[in-house]
Amino acid sequence: MSHENEQIVLASRPEGMPTHQNFTYETIDTKPPQQGEVVVKSLYISVDPYMRGRMSDQKSYVEPFQLNQVVSGGVVGEVVESQNDSFNVGDKVFGMLGWRRFNVVPAEQIRKVDGEAAPLSAYLSVLGLTGLTAYFGLLNIGKPKEGETVVVSGAAGAVGMVVGQIAKIQGAHVVGIAGTDKKVQYLVEELGFDSAINYKTVDNMQSALEGLCPNGVDVYFDNVGGEISDAVLNLLNPFARIPLCGAISSYNRTDGDLGPRVQTKLIKSRAGIQGFIVGDYADRFSEGAKHLAKWLSEGKLVNEETIVEGFDNVPDAFLGLFSGENLGKQLVKVADPEY
Repeated sequence: MSHENEQIVLASRPEGMPTHQNFTYETIDTKPPQQGEVVVKSLYISVDPYMRGRMSDQKSYVEPFQLNQVVSGGVVGEVVESQNDSFNVGDKVFGMLGWRRFNVVPAEQIRKVDGEAAPLSAYLSVLGLTGLTAYFGLLNIGKPKEGETVVVSGAAGAVGMVVGQIAKIQGAHVVGIAGTDKKVQYLVEELGFDSAINYKTVDNMQSALEGLCPNGVDVYFDNVGGEISDAVLNLLNPFARIPLCGAISSYNRTDGDLGPRVQTKLIKSRAGIQGFIVGDYADRFSEGAKHLAKWLSEGKLVNEETIVEGFDNVPDAFLGLFSGENLGKQLVKVADPEY
């Protein structure tokens, strides 16, 4: 069966903030699946801040995207052709696949998801790598105890809002940092954060945080780095824990990321800081997914997504991450299921 296909490739490496000129659309042929392969029609495509790092030709924990090759990331799709006995036409699946309308892949690259148990988009957000990042980073590195104060930067983003909700489940006092008054209101009124702050409107971040964290900070889940984190580090309690998930404030800088040195702050507080990626916990994904699904079904977790429609809007959705346009997980809906 022939499928009219299209893909998005990395045309050039960004210098500073990515632009539309860094991407090119290509019309391609979809080759028939060989034995053991399936054709997956993209339904939802995930865009994530970490992809910015892969667009630079620098050594990191994952190989960079290659120039003039397809960009890839999390995709939930539908099997529309199969040459593998483990997958039937109509099966809904997740995989790390190309930014394409259709991907032809070995069956080992995908896994089935249950569209009856949860919305398909949830497998790219709270039930996917996003939720697992929050789960393992907070519980295995942050280890919040009942009554402790947990501060979350990037709190209205995909990972941050799940972190805050899990911290509340653990009985912690949770303070979120976000970039608009609307997001601050959402964190408190809809997700149950104890308080939140708009970092763009305060004159002195440290003073503002001191008012919201009168007992200091026991766990700081860092998604942003930069001046926000500089302020939080001054409020750490003895033996505080810092899961370091991201540093989005520096991803598009071209002048280096200069700031206060952290060594003396960590020595004085005897705090521990640990960078991590979700793949560190790959052998425990089923454990995390089980807990996340249970909390979601019990109403203890709210899943918030920002979804734009249309394959042509994938780059727009990605670029919007760096201006804070999304509330929760940013996704692109490419198509409706056929089966």
